[in-house]
Amino acid sequence: MSNWIIMLIVGILSLVAGIVALANPFAASITATLLAGWSFFILGIIQIVAALRADGAGAKVVGVLLGLVALIIGINLVAEPLRGVVTLTMVAGIMFLASGIFKAWIGFSGAQGPLRSALMISGLVSIILGVMVLANFPQSAAVVLGILLAVELLSNGVSAIALALLTRRARP
Repeated sequence: MSNWIIMLIVGILSLVAGIVALANPFAASITATLLAGWSFFILGIIQIVAALRADGAGAKVVGVLLGLVALIIGINLVAEPLRGVVTLTMVAGIMFLASGIFKAWIGFSGAQGPLRSALMISGLVSIILGVMVLANFPQSAAVVLGILLAVELLSNGVSAIALALLTRRARP
């Protein structure tokens, strides 16, 4: 099986998963929280192992502490996914707002030409998303992460399919 076929299959599967996530955003929110929890858990373990191999006591202590924080976050997200959904939604809303303010500030103060407009529009969109998430909090927690996951899956699916078709067309 050639690479473009594998990429096409991955793209189609991603599109299907994105549609399923859009159809049930609450289940997708729980899934996203569990994925984040397991990621934190695994990264925490890796961080601790890497820290124990580090040279110097300071590097070991800081590395182990950071690993423990990631490990504890992961355990909490996996053990209590509903609480994790609420927490991650709050973090997402704050990050949308903060990144929007930062992009708008850069657009107003430093950028020139078309970059300025793009930054200001992107910043405005991020601010609006942040306000929408936080204004409807905690009700928005039930669907926000699932919708974000669905959009990401759909975007990745379209990109993978387009790349697969371009790769196929470019082959001699």
